[in-house]
Amino acid sequence: MYRFFRSKFYLALFLLIFVFTIGVVGFHILGNMGWIDAVYMTIITVTTVGFGEVIPLDQNARLFTVFLIIISVFVFAYAISVITEYILSRSTMRNIIQRKTLKKIRRMENHIIICGFGRNGRQAAEKLSTHSQEFVIIEKDRAIIERYESLGLPFVEGNASEDEVLERAGIDSAKCLITALPSDADNLFVVLSARQINGNLLIISRASQESSYKKLKLAGADNVIMPDKIGGEHMASLVVVPDLVEFIDNLSISGKNKTNVEEIRTEDITNFDKEITLKELDLRKKTGCTVIGYKTSDGEYIINPGAELKLLKESKIIVLGRPEQIEALKQKYNLE
Repeated sequence: MYRFFRSKFYLALFLLIFVFTIGVVGFHILGNMGWIDAVYMTIITVTTVGFGEVIPLDQNARLFTVFLIIISVFVFAYAISVITEYILSRSTMRNIIQRKTLKKIRRMENHIIICGFGRNGRQAAEKLSTHSQEFVIIEKDRAIIERYESLGLPFVEGNASEDEVLERAGIDSAKCLITALPSDADNLFVVLSARQINGNLLIISRASQESSYKKLKLAGADNVIMPDKIGGEHMASLVVVPDLVEFIDNLSISGKNKTNVEEIRTEDITNFDKEITLKELDLRKKTGCTVIGYKTSDGEYIINPGAELKLLKESKIIVLGRPEQIEALKQKYNLE
């Protein structure tokens, strides 16, 4: 549609220039006028202003003027219709897309809100898409929204630090908020606003400066990520323990048909009529997956848990396996 309107706009622009050129040349030749007078006569004629003639016109020049007025009326009418149609269609399409997005958001539950669609925001959205997670993007830059809206991404236009914008994004029913704005101060305001609205929300914030880490945590962020620090540590690790880092990089959590590591709630794989241990669960024999970690309900992590570890409610196990083994695990316990 954009290309269609652009071609019509260029046609209208060409016709306007063509009429203007014909008018200037015609008045110069038929009216025996100088170039400046010819430009002046052309402008007051095509715009139908109605000023007097610069010099008296003969019969041929007057017939040319009549012809120029008739042609310019049609050309101007066409140009105005094209511009008006373009403006109205863009506004209408934008309103339709926004209404569909807001309607879709109102049906969402336990979704993720991404604040800012810069480099980190796009990476977060891509990762969530591979895991079939519903998310909403808050972005105030209209140019960015128009660039990516055609991909079907749900955008809410506005400043993420404003309560009204967060509520339009469905913060009351969301399970997580990721704020990836370039400014630490902006991220701080978003965290404060989001925590005030939804006290149970998991909030993950980006930070550029180390001095912002504690401030964001105090404001209510559950996790604070410093991309530059992580990148530097990763590069240094490639020097100190290159083989280990390369092995970890090969452990994919990218989603469909690539997953090597998965976290699973104990409620999804056990029946709590009686407590069972990892040995009794025996995921290795049933699916080929190996349990490499355990997270208690208090948030404590146990690396390489023992076989006699009892699985309790509201805890999670972390398993490692080849993609087909992870898929077998999901199928056996009907995991999404």
